[in-house]
Amino acid sequence: MNSLEQAEAPWVVPLVPLSSAFSSANSGNLKAFERRLTEYIHCLQPATGRWRMLLIVVSVCTATGAWNWLIDPETQKVSFLTSLWNHPFFTLSCITLIGLFFAGIHKRVVAPSIIAARCRTILAEYNMSCDDTGKLILKPRPHVQ
Repeated sequence: MNSLEQAEAPWVVPLVPLSSAFSSANSGNLKAFERRLTEYIHCLQPATGRWRMLLIVVSVCTATGAWNWLIDPETQKVSFLTSLWNHPFFTLSCITLIGLFFAGIHKRVVAPSIIAARCRTILAEYNMSCDDTGKLILKPRPHVQ
């Protein structure tokens, strides 16, 4: 049968077993999904690393400033606002840390794991899962008895 006859007879189906055609199409879709998921999670890693470093630096600065603020003997003698005014390093780092949390840094430092967890939730319905890098994990089908 030539291509003209196939165009005129759309009911002609190639002789390929349905199960193998179905599994190869699903396999291709799963591979494409896995490739896109790993690519997306991989692209989030540099930004996530920068946010983590920023959070670590600001947290260390806040902890250092808090230590200096607490061991200062003048802190107990003056009012709270005056003691904050006397320790601008602690005050600014604390304000920066609070601002970062209001800006959502706590979500940005764990963004890849949030994406993976949400994908695991959806993939569980299809007896699949994924690791933290986005690689798919196929689970065996449950046996119905």
